[in-house]
Amino acid sequence: MTDNGQTPAASAYTLPPLGQNPSTGAQGTTPGSFAKLPVIAPGVEGAYTFASPDTPGMPEPSDKTAWDFLPEGWKTEMLSERPIVTGMDGHKDEFRDLAFKQADGSYRQVTFPTAFVPVTQLEQARLGIVSKQMERVAERETHLTPEQVRDEVAAGRMVIPANKVHLEHQLDPMAIGRASKTKVNANMGASPVSSGTDEEVEKLKWAERWGADTVMDLSTGGDLDECREAIIQNSTVPIGTVPIYSMIIGRKLYDLDADVILSSLAQQAAQGVDYFTIHAGVLKEHLPFITNRLIGIVSRGGSLLAKWMLDHDEQNPMYTLWEDICDVMREYDVTFSIGDGLRPGGLADATDEAQLAELCAIGELTERAWRKGVQVMVEGPGHVSFDQIEYNMKLQRNLCHGAPFYVLGPLVTDIFPGYDHITSCIGATAAGYHGASMLCYVTPKEHLGLPKKDDVKQGCVAYKIAAHAADVALGIPGSRDRDDELTKARAALNWEKHFELSFDPDTARAYHDEDLDVDTDFCAMCGHDWCSVRISKEIVQFASGKDAEYEWDKAKVTAALTPEQKVILEQRGVLSPEELHKLASKTKQAVGADAGDKASCHSDYVDDETAKTLQALEVVELETP
Repeated sequence: MTDNGQTPAASAYTLPPLGQNPSTGAQGTTPGSFAKLPVIAPGVEGAYTFASPDTPGMPEPSDKTAWDFLPEGWKTEMLSERPIVTGMDGHKDEFRDLAFKQADGSYRQVTFPTAFVPVTQLEQARLGIVSKQMERVAERETHLTPEQVRDEVAAGRMVIPANKVHLEHQLDPMAIGRASKTKVNANMGASPVSSGTDEEVEKLKWAERWGADTVMDLSTGGDLDECREAIIQNSTVPIGTVPIYSMIIGRKLYDLDADVILSSLAQQAAQGVDYFTIHAGVLKEHLPFITNRLIGIVSRGGSLLAKWMLDHDEQNPMYTLWEDICDVMREYDVTFSIGDGLRPGGLADATDEAQLAELCAIGELTERAWRKGVQVMVEGPGHVSFDQIEYNMKLQRNLCHGAPFYVLGPLVTDIFPGYDHITSCIGATAAGYHGASMLCYVTPKEHLGLPKKDDVKQGCVAYKIAAHAADVALGIPGSRDRDDELTKARAALNWEKHFELSFDPDTARAYHDEDLDVDTDFCAMCGHDWCSVRISKEIVQFASGKDAEYEWDKAKVTAALTPEQKVILEQRGVLSPEELHKLASKTKQAVGADAGDKASCHSDYVDDETAKTLQALEVVELETP
């Protein structure tokens, strides 16, 4: 209060510049998003899409896009008016001219070889083509037009991972980019000691059920081809892999060569994999930077290639073969997910010289892939303390010219094994707000073992929270609409609508009915007399709880809990030490498996003697710089 007892005027404070309101109808009383106003137009200098305001000292956005890295002989020019030459009937000689209108109203003219036939989404976008996949993306991203999707793809700021083969199955095309909503990836895959094909397909469908936008098959044991084939044929979402895993199954790492690399990539591309993680940015000259790390190289692909380089005293073969790899991927329109093989595995190693040197190399690889017409996204850390997340996101935006950033977490602390889906979704929310386009989920089993079905659910839900929170904060149109509707249902104490609008209705209903199986104008937390929501609803002067669409004022006993809801409540308890020991001591006989039985994705290459030999191998010593 002021000295005269009056409430201070609104002029006593100043709000920052506001971005776009994430509510379609600007419902409620909030002033709106504090993010930047979006500019989704390729003709604007220094164009950005949805972005957070830059903290002082952050790297500036790159002034280049994929248009600056065209194939040799190609040219492009921005025009304010429609040129005389349009369509595909330009020059009759070696090169042709084509012009098309962009989403911002300007025109772009492209000069390209007469014999060129576009294959990838990037190449089609460069020629002004709005593909069926771009149209489908616009249907799913209702704040974007098909032309805006095309222009973002052409600029390299958006990818549509859609292998031509997978499109013949059940794939529903989607987009990853900072103009679209934040996406979530779920990892799965059999290991040499756990799971099999049927279980992985079940986990795939479970991940789709809980909102995964893409799924990576990271199987490292058994018949990887069979497992991958089953996942691709059963998935509606894009599937990614780390191809080096299959390259070394059944052979020594030392024998990895160009023929193995390219033939393995061609095989997986022909199966329908939508994006490949290729750790080509781990260079021989980066390895001395690892010497004093507390936890070395935590990326499987990165560690394998580091050992290969030391054994051969040669450069990373993925780096030297990059253009050949691009040719294989272009044939099927496989998208690059350039791997972060030197990502930090603990806060003590975050944002170090090794990680950032690799990111610089990844920026170069992005440019080289764009010249070959291949779509690119970039993978990022890892374990990063909260204060460093914005810098990591915005440095990538600069070095990789706005290519979509796909990050693991980041985990913002290292001391909560068993809860890393929480420690990481905190970092993921910040990453999404500051520039990441896709968030790779972390489950409660991270660092501890292979995720099971419920772990997949917990990871997906945690990351849907992070992605949605980032979208609302960025002011993506309509991203808060469902929140507003649930708020109105909550204000009206309309429990059925409340549950219906929630992400996980079964869990919400189960938790409510555990204490009070009557839908009335209060819940078991406060009771009737102390329910602030009920009191606000009864105040005539307030709009709270009075939306006609949500009126509901009759108490009723709810139906009995479903079996699924009962399981949810039963699983809330912590396992006793006896139960843990019982689970840990399960044998093949206990689960009904004969001595010779193996799940179809189990490894056939690791026996006890080999395992002992591998454990006894001498650690390679790295030279200091």
